[in-house]
Amino acid sequence: MFKILCTNLFSPPFQDLVQAGFEEVQKLNQQNNQLSQCTAETAVSTAAHLDLIEEEQEGEKYRERKDDKQQDAVEEQAREQEIVAELLQIKEEDKKEEDEKLKQEEALCLSEESQLAALNSSDSSPPPPAPFEHRLVTTKTHQITSYYTINKEEVLGGGRFGMVHKCVEKSSGLILAAKIIKARSQKEKEVVKCEIEVMNQLNHANLIQLYAAFESRHEIILVMEYVDGGELFDRIIDENYKLTELDTVLFIRQISEGLQYMHKMYILHLDLKPENILCVSRQTNKVKIIDFGLARRYKPREKLRVNFGTPEFLAPEVINYEFVSFPTDMWSLGVITYMLLSGLSPFLGEDDNETLNSILACQWSFEEAEFADISEEAKDFISRLLVKSKSWRMSASQSLKHPWLSDRALHYRLHHKVNNSFEFMAN
Repeated sequence: MFKILCTNLFSPPFQDLVQAGFEEVQKLNQQNNQLSQCTAETAVSTAAHLDLIEEEQEGEKYRERKDDKQQDAVEEQAREQEIVAELLQIKEEDKKEEDEKLKQEEALCLSEESQLAALNSSDSSPPPPAPFEHRLVTTKTHQITSYYTINKEEVLGGGRFGMVHKCVEKSSGLILAAKIIKARSQKEKEVVKCEIEVMNQLNHANLIQLYAAFESRHEIILVMEYVDGGELFDRIIDENYKLTELDTVLFIRQISEGLQYMHKMYILHLDLKPENILCVSRQTNKVKIIDFGLARRYKPREKLRVNFGTPEFLAPEVINYEFVSFPTDMWSLGVITYMLLSGLSPFLGEDDNETLNSILACQWSFEEAEFADISEEAKDFISRLLVKSKSWRMSASQSLKHPWLSDRALHYRLHHKVNNSFEFMAN
């Protein structure tokens, strides 16, 4: 049986059948391989496609983000442009407002200047100079009556040194003032000649000018510039004269200008008081400083002491017999300012001793009633002069720069206040 089977297995028909089956198997295997390869290729292709899709999606998202950023940038730029436009508009509005304000200020300034000019242009200008050229005077021994007619009946003023009379130069008809000083001893004559020497150095519109001098056995006569406005002191005590703060500004500014010139020439007045300030006329506020009988030339290396003057105007250093200098005159200016504004003397006591003690203690204050309507600038001006330590006082130059004397807007307000006061009184 086995033999028969083996014989059948190796018989040609059976071998053909086997061969056919083998080939069929190979074919199936080949198809399976092709199918596997195709499946693998399909998988690779699918994966690649999926990757491509994913890349496209990422690219789309990137483009969307990029577009969003660009849109944000555009919007941000638009907002910035809006802000810039708003700022430019605000700046333009501010500029217009500033220009309008400047125009208003310029208009106000022009108005102030015109009103100040209308106030009294002559009062804001310097006083007229002497009607003769400045000259160096020496005493003559000729009879004064040969050249001048002195009116002994008309007394212009007087003091401890002598009397002042009106006189006329015969050759020219020039009206002058003759100050007759009793000087019997040689020492007394030297004092008067010292006054002449001082006046020879002073050439300023706010300082009275010397014209001639005559010496006799018992007196020396100084012929000087004549003004007919009377003493400044008369305006302080005159109840019928309304002395305003602006009037005082004009007076004090001129006195400061005169002192500034004197101090530049190294000369101290040392007897500054309202009686030694003359008004050029009764219609204006122009003044001139007079009486240089106690004036001294200041030499910094030579310490100067003095023991004279009018008690209520003396500076502390004079009373203490300490060294005097330019601030000594400035103290007196502070006292004069106080008096012009209030009508009161800041240190005046029951007697000279009380007055001097008040000065030494520097005891003074602004009386409430008298200074109620006085500007703070005026009070500050006085406070910078009535200082016990002379090194802390304002100089004449500094006083002229102080707002009370230099601020035109303040002067306009003072002028406006005066006008309102007059209108109120009229109503």
